[in-house]
Amino acid sequence: MRFCTFILSFLLITANVGLAASYNYISAEEMKEKFTAGEDIIIVDIQVKEEYEQHHLPGSVATYAYPVKSETERAAIDIAVAKYNETGELVVIVCPRGKGGAKRTYDYMMSQNVLEDKLTILENGMSGWPYQDLLERK
Repeated sequence: MRFCTFILSFLLITANVGLAASYNYISAEEMKEKFTAGEDIIIVDIQVKEEYEQHHLPGSVATYAYPVKSETERAAIDIAVAKYNETGELVVIVCPRGKGGAKRTYDYMMSQNVLEDKLTILENGMSGWPYQDLLERK
């Protein structure tokens, strides 16, 4: 009986690992290269208004959607979804630290038919952005 329980546990754990979501990330260095090259990117900034006004990447779509847990916060991302539907450009999600809020935004955008190969999250979010000279402030 113990062996059966072990096998069942193993199968459940293996199945859960297979179901775990994976996300595409872009490093600050890669992002800087895209800026320098003048590539067209949709930057979806989900920081709260105060943080966005303190620092954001040029050309960002300000959604103020953080932490992206409510319907209202998810609906704020629809402006970026519409922009993607118009252009099909690469989407980079920027949040305070590049963690939960960014993942929830990624998941929401996928549910709105944004292609996964066009979705990325800025690693470490704004807190990990080392290029202060490339930031805008209001």
